[in-house]
Amino acid sequence: MAVEDALSKSEQFIEKNQRIITIVIGLVVVLILAYLGYQRYFLIPKNKEAQEQMFMAEKYFEKDSFDLALYGDGGNYLGFLDIIDDYGVTKSANMAQYYAGVCFLHRGEYDNAIDYLKKFNSKDIMVSAMAQSAMGDAYMENGDAKKALHHYKNAATTHQNEFSTPYYLLKVGMASEELGLFNDAVSAYEKIKLDWPKSTLSRDVDKYIARAKGKI
Repeated sequence: MAVEDALSKSEQFIEKNQRIITIVIGLVVVLILAYLGYQRYFLIPKNKEAQEQMFMAEKYFEKDSFDLALYGDGGNYLGFLDIIDDYGVTKSANMAQYYAGVCFLHRGEYDNAIDYLKKFNSKDIMVSAMAQSAMGDAYMENGDAKKALHHYKNAATTHQNEFSTPYYLLKVGMASEELGLFNDAVSAYEKIKLDWPKSTLSRDVDKYIARAKGKI
């Protein structure tokens, strides 16, 4: 009986609010179709175009031609800053934020480097770790070892592997020394030796351990 009453009330509610329910369902369908259309007819082509436009900027970046990578060549090819401005909603524009940040880092424009690296966001843990490390470098160059240490620690834990993690840990140690945290520095250096014994850095890390211990 209770089930029948519940069904009856539901039917009454539907009958009473049928017009509103129809409108809501219609709006949901329209929104879904609009989103799919936006993805298919705007965002996907825009992403493809942005990738094609950014190809040369990436080539300049690989050659350490950071001015050309940032600003383009004045006519034929766009730079990363143009990609960010012209293709802001695309994945390529997001990646250009990272490239632009690293370019400014190499140019010694550390505030600009930090600004662009902060805007970068990626699910790729390897690139995310690289961005965190680069941001740490920019803060370190700006004389803010505390913030640098925070980003170096993020880099060291974001993507752990034999090749890059030891270098991030080395930076953690150096930033810790800069802050007078010598015990923390020793821990970071020893982690290289213990956790990544096959890495290139593990062979030379004893001198860093000895230096930090000597300051305790």
